[in-house]
Amino acid sequence: MNRFTHIIPEAITDNLFSAIGKDWMLITAADPDTGAVNTMTASWGCAGILWNKPVAVAFIRPQRYTYGFAEKSDTLSLSFLPDGETYRAALKYCGTKSGRDGDKFAATGLTPAKTEEGVPYVGEARLVLVCRKLYADDLKENCFIAPEMLQHYAAKDYHRFYICEITDVMLAE
Repeated sequence: MNRFTHIIPEAITDNLFSAIGKDWMLITAADPDTGAVNTMTASWGCAGILWNKPVAVAFIRPQRYTYGFAEKSDTLSLSFLPDGETYRAALKYCGTKSGRDGDKFAATGLTPAKTEEGVPYVGEARLVLVCRKLYADDLKENCFIAPEMLQHYAAKDYHRFYICEITDVMLAE
């Protein structure tokens, strides 16, 4: 498991377009009632400034097991592994298998970890965005201006998006 230095969001030097879209990230959340933790792979997301705060936006479809965890918790994390290709099998597993059917951490060899505040993340990460949810809503069919984007929703399972304040950035030493 990595040791981390804490940096401000503005000090992130990663190309987040590549980190999210090519290397992928893991969205991790805990059920505050049971303490159970689940993670899922995501290749869609964004980061920037909103409401004068550094924010990240995470998208989760309602049928994903992690959705229930994210709904119940005020916090979540976005973990970026050291090398997307080295961890590609683990990332694929976490993106295609459900935590309802087994422990993704045990199955992939990834390590669940928690910040001092109790926010779960993936211990092998090289970069972790610790997030506090500020706003959530669902994408809506009637709000799509570019109808070709609906091709991503043949089952009409529109993502819920979470706009989250980035409260901490952990960078592996």
